[in-house]
Amino acid sequence: QVQLVESGGRLVQAGVSLTLSCAASGRSFSSYHMGWFRQGIGMEREFVATISWSGVDTHYANGVKGRFTISRDNAKGTVYLQMNNLKPEDTAVYYCAAADASRWPSSAVLNRPIEYDSWGQGTQVTVSS
Repeated sequence: QVQLVESGGRLVQAGVSLTLSCAASGRSFSSYHMGWFRQGIGMEREFVATISWSGVDTHYANGVKGRFTISRDNAKGTVYLQMNNLKPEDTAVYYCAAADASRWPSSAVLNRPIEYDSWGQGTQVTVSS
C-alpha cells in the first residue's frame, strides 16, 4: 500500500488562493489514481477532485469546478490541489486518497470514498469571511 501525508492547510481569508500537497511513500505512486475529498464539521466526506495515474484525466465536483485544480508529479510522488477564490464554505479537513489504478480505467470518475484504498490524515483549511 501507499502512505499519504497532506500539508498546506491553514487559516486564510475569503478570496485568496491556497495549494495543498499530498506526498506519497511506499508502493509506486504512478500505480494509483489520486483524489481529494473534504469533510466539514458534522458533514459527510465529500468528493472534491480526482486525477488519473498519468495525470491526463481529471474530474471535479461542481462546487469547485473552475476554482480548484488537481495535478500530480509522479517523479516527486506528490499530488496537489490548487484552490483559488476560496470561500467560507470551502472550510473543511481536506484528505487525499489513492485508488489502485489496476482496478479502474483512467477515465473513471472516482468520486466515492469506497473506491479508494489509502487515505492521508487530513489537513485543515479554514476560510474566514
